[in-house]
Amino acid sequence: MTPEPATYPGYRFPAEVIRHAMWLYHLFSLSLRDIELILAERGILVTHESIRRWVLKFGTEFAGRLRKRRPRPGDTWHLDGMFLKVNGELHYLWRAVDQNGVVLDIPVQPRRNASAATRFFKRLLKELRYKPKRLVTDGLRSYGVAHREVMPEVRHRVSDTSTIGRRTRTGPRGAESARCSASCVDGACGARGSSAISGRRRPISASAWTNAERVRNGRQNRRL
Repeated sequence: MTPEPATYPGYRFPAEVIRHAMWLYHLFSLSLRDIELILAERGILVTHESIRRWVLKFGTEFAGRLRKRRPRPGDTWHLDGMFLKVNGELHYLWRAVDQNGVVLDIPVQPRRNASAATRFFKRLLKELRYKPKRLVTDGLRSYGVAHREVMPEVRHRVSDTSTIGRRTRTGPRGAESARCSASCVDGACGARGSSAISGRRRPISASAWTNAERVRNGRQNRRL
């Protein structure tokens, strides 16, 4: 393994500072301005534009090193997904986690048919470079087709437990449920749907509460 350089030709900051900025960016998903503030707290004055150039220049190499150092995930993969909207169009978000809850991959595709599931499986094998001992999926038939084609030797179990949390329906009203789930992701749920998800009452304005109190008091006075 080649040692990491102390400096990069053409850059005035030491390589250690650049690597630390790359580490913050790729590991914690911070914005460039957040990294600028963190480095400034440590006495390193660098603009977010310089950090952006570091990301473009060294980001791919540094991300590859992080993946190599990451410990191998578990041997049980839980696969699930949900609908969401991208630029107003309905897409499907695939999600894979291991038995410890470590996220393996979360690609987004316009379809959730057998071809899309097969691409998802091949993508996982290409990125992780090993096969699990067991797959746990929901009842989507596309998983079964992809399992038989890509890794038939791996045990496959169908479970009703979702790795994402709130499951979308796949029955006769699947399209309607998909639109509802996608709107919830975009923050456009109706008042009834949002209160059902949060488990709390919907907040109202002070004027609306005052009007409701007047109506309630008027009804009580009429009863008396």
